[in-house]
Amino acid sequence: MSIANIPLAERMRPVSLDDLSGQEHLAGKGSILRASIEQGKVPSMILWGPPGTGKTTIANIIAHTLQVPFYTLSAISSGVKEIREVIEQSKNQERSILFIDEIHRFNKGQQDALLGAVEKGVVALIGATTENPSFEVNSALLSRCQVYVLKPLSEADLNGLLKTALEKDEILNKLPVELKETAALIAISGGDARKLLNLLEIVTAALTTDPPSPIVVTDEKVMEIAQQRIARYDKSGEQHYDIISAFIKSIRGSDPNAAVYWLARMIEGGEDVKFIARRLVILASEDIGNANPTALVMANAAFEAVNKIGYPESRIILSQCATYLASSPKSNASYMAINDALAAVKDHGDLPVPLHLRNAPTRLMKNLDYGKGYQYSHSYDKNFSRQEYLPEKLSGSSFYVPGKNPREEELRKFLKNLWGDKYKY
Repeated sequence: MSIANIPLAERMRPVSLDDLSGQEHLAGKGSILRASIEQGKVPSMILWGPPGTGKTTIANIIAHTLQVPFYTLSAISSGVKEIREVIEQSKNQERSILFIDEIHRFNKGQQDALLGAVEKGVVALIGATTENPSFEVNSALLSRCQVYVLKPLSEADLNGLLKTALEKDEILNKLPVELKETAALIAISGGDARKLLNLLEIVTAALTTDPPSPIVVTDEKVMEIAQQRIARYDKSGEQHYDIISAFIKSIRGSDPNAAVYWLARMIEGGEDVKFIARRLVILASEDIGNANPTALVMANAAFEAVNKIGYPESRIILSQCATYLASSPKSNASYMAINDALAAVKDHGDLPVPLHLRNAPTRLMKNLDYGKGYQYSHSYDKNFSRQEYLPEKLSGSSFYVPGKNPREEELRKFLKNLWGDKYKY
C-alpha cells in the first residue's frame, strides 16, 4: 500500500513508550506499566480511557517491544468463535497477546470465553474500553486483569502532536505548513489524538495548491473545511457532547418534543444506548429529585430494560423515559443539598460527631458518655424528637431547601411543622 493511502494517525503511531503522548503515569520512567514491559512480564490488563488517548497504541507498543504473537479482535465484529480460534492457535505458541478493542461491547458469554485462557496464561489479554470497566466487564474477568486508567490528553500534548507530525511525517514535512492557530483543530477533535491528526491531514490536503504555496492553518479555515468534510454526528467528538447537552437541557427545560428529537439524532448517529440511559438516571435525580421521586424509579427501570433488550427496540424504552422525565415537575434541591454539604465539609473539616449520636458498643464508650442523652425518635409523639443532629458548629445550617413544586411543598410544610424556624423552612 502506498504511504499516501495510510492515514496520518496511523503513520504517526508510536512504536515505543518514549514516543507516546501524555500518559506519563503509565509510560514515564519508573511507572508500573513501563517496568512490566521492560521486564517482559506483561499482565492481562484493561486500558480504560477516552477515545484517542493511546489505548490501541499502548497495545501495539507492548507487542512490538516483546516480539510475541499479537492478535487483534474488535468486540463489534467478533464473537466467541473468533476468541476460541485465537486461544487454540496460542496453545501452540509462547504466550500470545490478544488485544480486544471496545471490550465493553462483549456480552457475558463472550467475556466468559476468555476466562480460562487468561487464568492459565495461554494469552495475555489487553482490553480497551471507553466505559467504566466496573460496570461493563464481568467481575470474574476483571479480577484477573490490571486496570490502567488513561487520562485525557492536555492541550500541550495535542499541540505537541501537531508539531511532531509536521516535523516527522514524511509527507507533511515536505509541505510549507504554518500552524498559525490550533484552537479549532483541538476543539473539533475533542481531545482525540487520532481525530486530531486525521483532521490536520484533511485540512492541509484541502489547502494544498499546485504549484505549492504556503499553507497557513487558521481556526477560520479549519472550521470551514471541517463543516464540509467532517460527519455531522461523531459519537466520540464535538457533536457527541453538543447533542447530549441539547438532549439533557431539553428534558431539564420540560420540552419532550425537543428531547425526543435529540434522542433520535443520537440513535441515528449510532450512540451507545446504555450511555443515553445512564444520563437519564443521573438527570432523574439531579433535575427532578423529590419533585417526582418516581422519575428515578422510571429511569433506573429504563436503564435495566435497555441493557436487557438492546438496539433497536431500546429506542422505544428510551423515548418513553425521556418524554416522561421532560414532562415531569423539576427540582435540583437534592443536587444542591449534597453540593452545599460537601462545601461545608471542605470548609470545616472533620467536625466531631455530637456525643449523644455516637455509637456505644463497649462499656468504655458508655463511660465516656457516648450515646448519652440520645432520644429514640419512635418513643416520641409523631415519631419525632427535636434534638440536634449536626455538629455544634453547623447547628441550624440548611442544606436541603425543598423546591417550589407540589410534592416538595408538602415536604416543606411537614419539615416546618417539626422543626419550626430552626432550618427556616
